[in-house]
Amino acid sequence: MPMYHALGQIPPKRHTQFRRPDGALYTEQLMGSRGFSGRSSLIYHHNMPTQAKEIRKVQDVTAAYAPEQGLRHYHFKTKSLKKSGDPVTGRVMLLHNNDVSMAIAVPDQAMDYFYRNGQGDDLYFIHEGTGRIQTIFGELTYRPGDYVVIPRGTTYKFHPNDDAQRYLVIESASSIETPSRYRNEYGQLLEHAPMCERDFRKPERLETFTERGAFEVRIKARQQITAYTFEHHPLDVIGWDGFLYPYVFNIEDFEPITGRVHQPPPVHQCFEGRNYVICSFVPRLYDYHPLAVPVPYNHSNVDSDEVLYYVNGNFMSRRGIEVGSFTLHPSGIPHGPHPGATEASIGAKETQELAVMLDTFYPLNVTTDAQPYDDKTYPYSWLEPSGKFTGEGATG
Repeated sequence: MPMYHALGQIPPKRHTQFRRPDGALYTEQLMGSRGFSGRSSLIYHHNMPTQAKEIRKVQDVTAAYAPEQGLRHYHFKTKSLKKSGDPVTGRVMLLHNNDVSMAIAVPDQAMDYFYRNGQGDDLYFIHEGTGRIQTIFGELTYRPGDYVVIPRGTTYKFHPNDDAQRYLVIESASSIETPSRYRNEYGQLLEHAPMCERDFRKPERLETFTERGAFEVRIKARQQITAYTFEHHPLDVIGWDGFLYPYVFNIEDFEPITGRVHQPPPVHQCFEGRNYVICSFVPRLYDYHPLAVPVPYNHSNVDSDEVLYYVNGNFMSRRGIEVGSFTLHPSGIPHGPHPGATEASIGAKETQELAVMLDTFYPLNVTTDAQPYDDKTYPYSWLEPSGKFTGEGATG
C-alpha cells in the first residue's frame, strides 16, 4: 500500500548524521524497489547489515514440474496434508510459473532462524491459526482470514501460537499491489473500491534488539537458499520511515460488489501483480434481477488460468469440493457449474462461501509435489448426476 508510515526514532533529515547514545553513528539503509524510482523505506540499524560472519548454501529451490502437463481441469485435495516443517520449510508448492506460485503450508515447527525472500514478495493467506510475525519494520499479528503481504528484502520470523496453523502461500516475482483501477493518481483508494486504507494493518510495535551472538538469516535468491550468520541480532532497527513495508488485510474487510445480474470475477479482485490477479470471494447477497441466475455462467479462459482455493462454506457450482481444495481451470477449455446447479440455484438470496482466487495470464505448471493430491476424476465430474443444492456458494 502506498501510504507513508514511520516507527521508532529517525533523524529530522534523511542522509544526515544520526548518532547512538554512545556517539557512534547509526547505519542508514535504503530498501527500495524498481531501482530508485519505486516505493522505498529508510531503515536505521545499530550495526552494519553487511557484516556477515559466515555464508553457506543451504539448498536449491527450483520448482520441479510433473512430467505430464495435459490440458485438463485439476482438483487438488490438500485437506489431509500432513503437518511438517515451519512456515517456510513446510510449504508444499502446487503450481508455478515465472510470475507467481501457490503453495500450502501446515507447519508443526517453530522457526529457529530469520527469513528473507530476495527474489519475490510473499503473501500468506491465514486459513487457520493465530500468532505474530517479527520483521525489521516491527511486529504484525495475524488471525484467520488475514492476507499478510511481505515485500521482498524484508527480514522476518513467524511466531505461531499453539493453535492449528494452515496457510495459503503465494510468492510473486513482482510487487503485490492493490488494483490500479481502484487508486487515483495520488495512490489513494477511491470511494467505489471494495476496501479502504482503514482496513490495512501496518507494523505495530518496533522492538530493537542489540544482543550479540550467532543469528542465522536464510535468504532466498537465484533459486536457492543461502544462510548468512551474523554476530548481531538482525532486528537491530532503531527506526524507519517510508512507503515500503509489510502489512495485513483481512478478507472479512473486503466489501463485495453486487448487482442485478451476475457480476464477473474482476469485481472480487483485491490484489494484483505482473500477469496475475488475486480475488476474494466472500459472503454476499446474490443478484436481485427478478430473473437472475445466481451461479456463474460457463466461461472459457482463452488467455488465463484460474485457480480457486476453497476456505470454507458450501460451493453450489461445484460438487466434491472440500475445505482446502484447489481447482485449476486452465486456458483453452471452458468450465462452469456442474449439471443441475444452475436450475437449482434460482431463487437463492445469499452465499456464505469464502474462497481465494488466482488468475494468471501465462499457464501454470503443476509440480511433482502436487501429484499426490490430484483427484484425477475431476475432469469427468460434469458427467455425474446433479447433487442436492444447498443454497450456498457461487464461485467461478
